[in-house]
Amino acid sequence: MRDQTYHALTKSPAPGAPLIFAFHGTGGDENQFFGLAQQIHPEAGIVSPRGDVSEHGATRFFRRTGEGVYDMDDLALRTKAMAGFVAAHKAQHPDTPIYGFGYSNGANILASVAMTRPDLFDRIGLLHPLIPWQPSPVDGLSGRRVLITAGRRDPICPWPLSAALIDWFSAQGASVSTDIHDGGHDLRQPELLALKHLLTA
Repeated sequence: MRDQTYHALTKSPAPGAPLIFAFHGTGGDENQFFGLAQQIHPEAGIVSPRGDVSEHGATRFFRRTGEGVYDMDDLALRTKAMAGFVAAHKAQHPDTPIYGFGYSNGANILASVAMTRPDLFDRIGLLHPLIPWQPSPVDGLSGRRVLITAGRRDPICPWPLSAALIDWFSAQGASVSTDIHDGGHDLRQPELLALKHLLTA
């Protein structure tokens, strides 16, 4: 039986296709990237969960106390819950590749899950993530494909922290690709093309 921790839109994969987890940004919901995932990979299964934290009415995956200031205890609890949710769906699809992508807050919860349970995802797309702490080294990311996108003038995710995260994943042995633009927190077409390549190549 699947873990029902989160309300989610789901679709089963066709034989041989991956299962893709899609994580929305702050204020989004399970609909934000479900259609995009379908468009990118029509044969893929999709799991698009809704965050269970409300920040002044905006849906998120974990609490924060200010812009860029995370409640680290809450993040640890939510990361454990999300890892269990992913693992339960993964168990329903043995021998199926498991991919994940997220934008902003969705990228942050995905990154946190990957740092604690690197066995869960085969490919990871982090679109404008913000990891404002120094992660510890982990085993299990070697050879896994990771895409990180960022804006050099992003006021929410400062470029030095994005660069540090790229270096961290590379140091863990992940196969890292990037798409960096000179703008802010906006998603641009080349990022989506890079995500399509990650999920379909």
